[in-house]
Amino acid sequence: MNFKAYCEVEKDGAIALAKICESVSEETGVTVSICPPTVDLSYVSRNVSIPVLSQNVDPHAAGSATGWVTPSMVRGCGAVGTLINHSEHKVSKKQIEECVELSKGIDLTTVVCADNVQVAAQVAQFRPDFVAVEPPELIGGNVSVTTANPLIIEETVEAVRAVNGSISVLCGAGVKTGTDVKKAIELGTSGVLLASGVVKAKDPRAALLDLVKYI
Repeated sequence: MNFKAYCEVEKDGAIALAKICESVSEETGVTVSICPPTVDLSYVSRNVSIPVLSQNVDPHAAGSATGWVTPSMVRGCGAVGTLINHSEHKVSKKQIEECVELSKGIDLTTVVCADNVQVAAQVAQFRPDFVAVEPPELIGGNVSVTTANPLIIEETVEAVRAVNGSISVLCGAGVKTGTDVKKAIELGTSGVLLASGVVKAKDPRAALLDLVKYI
C-alpha cells in the first residue's frame, strides 16, 4: 500500500496507518507491505514488523549525491524495498535499469511500475522482483482495473513471464474492495498495489480487512 503524500499521512498519520496495516497483517496472516512518505521512512521502518518500501529511489550510489535518495540510504533506513517509476514519479528506462541494479546490489526488493503491457515487458528485461501494471487513467478512481480493463492484467502477466518467469506481477488503479483483489489474483497477479482505497477511507482498518478477506 502506497501512502503517497496525502494529508492523511502527515504528522503522526503515517505511523498510525502503518500500525493499522501491521495489525491487519498479523490478524489475517496476509502480507501487507507499505510505502510511507520518504520523510517518515526510517521512523516507520523501525516501529513496525511488516515490510516497508520506499516510494522511490534515485540512480545514485552513496557519495556526492546531495538531495537525492539513494538505494543505500533507503536500505539504511530499515526499508526492504522500493517502488520505481510510479506514474506520479516517472523516470527514463535508463534510470529504471540503474535503480534496479543499485538496489539488487544491496538486497533491496524492486517494484517497477508500468502503465501498459509494452512498458511492462520492457522493464522486465531489467530483472526487477516485481512489475506493477497501473493504467494511469484509473489511478485514484472508483473503477478498478480488474473491472475496467482485465485484459491488460492478463496480457501483462503473459508478457512479463515471457521475458522472465521469476518476476512477480502486481496490478493497481482503482482497487478498493476484496472482490477487486480476488479478481486480480484470479487474473494471474501475486497481489495488488493500492493507495486511496485505504489511505482516504473513513475507516482504514475496515477497508483493509475487506481488501484481504478472500485471500
